[in-house]
Amino acid sequence: MIDSTWLWVGFNAFVLMMLALDLGVFHRKAHIVSLRESILWTIVWVSLAGLFGLGVWHYGGSAMALEFYTGYVIEYSLSVDNIFVFALLFGYFAVPPVYQHRVLFWGILGALVMRAIMIAAGAALLAEFAWIIYVFGAFLIFTGLKMIFKREEQIHPERNPLVRLFKRFMPVTADYRGDKFFVRENGVLAATPLFVVLILVEATDLVFAVDSIPAIFAVTTNSFIVYTSNVFAILGLRSLYFALSGVLDKFHYLKIGLGIVLSFVGVKMLLGHTAWKIDTLYSLFVIVGILTASVLMSLLRPKKPGPLPHPGPTLLGNPPGPA
Repeated sequence: MIDSTWLWVGFNAFVLMMLALDLGVFHRKAHIVSLRESILWTIVWVSLAGLFGLGVWHYGGSAMALEFYTGYVIEYSLSVDNIFVFALLFGYFAVPPVYQHRVLFWGILGALVMRAIMIAAGAALLAEFAWIIYVFGAFLIFTGLKMIFKREEQIHPERNPLVRLFKRFMPVTADYRGDKFFVRENGVLAATPLFVVLILVEATDLVFAVDSIPAIFAVTTNSFIVYTSNVFAILGLRSLYFALSGVLDKFHYLKIGLGIVLSFVGVKMLLGHTAWKIDTLYSLFVIVGILTASVLMSLLRPKKPGPLPHPGPTLLGNPPGPA
């Protein structure tokens, strides 16, 4: 049943229904997402993922369910790295909190489409060229080590080549126009800074997906499990952002933990066809243990306060407009 076409159709219909409820009912009017609301939605998405895993267990067996849960934990934990960048982008662009949910909603909708394409491409490559799994494994180890040892870098959205290219073909207003992505002024269609932020959110997810999608192929090559675990992780990303955005600085060892997780998953991928193959259940325990240890280390050894990020209303290269 896991390979059933109707199962794919039903799952995607469920996702679209949840997104429609999210934007059309619960967030029909723009508002600041409270900590209580974000925690509640985080619990909802994690619970739905847990229930879905039980369904996989019932129809596909315990081994397949374990693959789903392990893949989900990997993808959800790696999505925390997206949250760090989202927080920097929103702060740099001085995005009003009331409009942040709208940006993330459409950003994540685009991310779902991009990830589906990348998963299909990855599965096709693995089916055609089995040796490419070793390329994925080596890439994950390299990326993990880079994440562990890389120094903190400042973010410069105005230097992003995608933003520069976009501004060559589309004028951008000097300030925000409510929650609109585009406005027509003096007969000319112009984008707002909110749409520029959306472009960067999409680009950010694309970059992180290059790391996270090969990681889950170390756990399973079942396209349905890879896709569904990715989708549940992405759907829970917005609520997780609003729940953690105010305390991200406290978890300064989490990036190191994520780097260790990526390196471990890369090693698992390289050993997948050897006598030293790492069991999926053992992998799940190791990954959860690494993440827990990095959070505890962050709390036990607090980071010294550093300089505040530069908030820039003129980061698009335009003079600030009227409020």
